[in-house]
Amino acid sequence: MKIIVVGLGTQGKKRIKYLDKRSKIVAMVDPNFNEANYCYINEVPLDMFDTVFLCVPDEMKESLIDYCIKNNKNILVEKPLILKNLSKLNKINKMLIDKKLILYTAYNHRFEPHFVTLKKIIENKTLGKIYSCRMFYGNGTARLVKSSPWRDKKSGVFSDLAPHLIDLCYFWFGYKKVKDFLLVSSLTHENKSPDHVIISSKNNNFYIQLEMTLCMWKNHFTCDLIGEKGSAHISSLCKWGPSTLTIRKRKMPSGVPKEKKYTLIKKDPTWKEEFRHFKKLSQDKYKNDLSKDAKILENIITIEKQMKL
Repeated sequence: MKIIVVGLGTQGKKRIKYLDKRSKIVAMVDPNFNEANYCYINEVPLDMFDTVFLCVPDEMKESLIDYCIKNNKNILVEKPLILKNLSKLNKINKMLIDKKLILYTAYNHRFEPHFVTLKKIIENKTLGKIYSCRMFYGNGTARLVKSSPWRDKKSGVFSDLAPHLIDLCYFWFGYKKVKDFLLVSSLTHENKSPDHVIISSKNNNFYIQLEMTLCMWKNHFTCDLIGEKGSAHISSLCKWGPSTLTIRKRKMPSGVPKEKKYTLIKKDPTWKEEFRHFKKLSQDKYKNDLSKDAKILENIITIEKQMKL
């Protein structure tokens, strides 16, 4: 795999750091960093690479994806996959299938160890019928975002963190089982753009609430999954460690549940695992499918309209 990285910000540098030994970065593209080999992607000789990592702002993604597909390159693009409209996304997916190319949207949190375990717990019906899922994702980057003109705009923390959380719901429950999300609350405590947002989804008696903020002065993540037979609770991510998964078995008719707790203290494994996954898709000639990305894009468009930005 011969890769060029377009965009040398935080995400681009992480992608470079977590490659495996058999893959090679053949060029870096960015007009704003001296270490880049080229300023623009069309300057890179096409026979030099077969894969592109797009680590660029949302408004740049569509034209770069078009260029890559036209020139028969596989693509990993940082989340979310934002395009002008859904018809454009469907058109791109058809071209990818016709050309047998891969366009993979990077949602590295899917590879968080406790998230993978929780998916197995759901699939095994350990908790029985699921009643509710609540996730909270907070960090203290409000001031950093405020000082960045390209970040403190539009829907703010929503466009940054909501795609991750919505994707996790699709990962655990399947995107066809999760109803569309609606805006509950959008606040601007310190920034021009929203820095604290809550959205929710309800499907019959299954309720999901997703809360995200830039005003949490210690980085933190929690998930509470409640079912008829018990509950599962995740506290923190590996990158902020320690990360804990707690499984509780309901006591009938009431009482203190039996509890098992699993704690991980390790470096963030998600970037390496996601690259391994992307590489396997490329090697296996996976038939591209952007249906999940389409649902995420639909939700983003709907909620940003509700925000009245």
